[in-house]
Amino acid sequence: MSRSESLAAYFRAQARRRLDRVESNDAGRNARSALALLDAAAYAAALPDDDPLIERLAKAGCFGAPGGDGFDPGPEGTRLVRLWEGGEPRELILALPSVAATTA
Repeated sequence: MSRSESLAAYFRAQARRRLDRVESNDAGRNARSALALLDAAAYAAALPDDDPLIERLAKAGCFGAPGGDGFDPGPEGTRLVRLWEGGEPRELILALPSVAATTA
């Protein structure tokens, strides 16, 4: 799996997690978050592995060894993704290296 595919798969898994959440009175927050994460997944899947965004994530240690564990932004990166409710996918991906680096 390429790094871009690994990132996209991570976003899709987080979107599924949000869709599976049942919270009374969430006012559509989980649905909005899931849609935003699916948008980010589509954006990430279209990036080549040599894209500067992917390279920044790699330098921050967000990818395991080739053929290994895939994408893992660490606890703070996971928190950022789980709280993401919308915005440009590029903004989310740009924010991940700095929060991932704080927990490395």
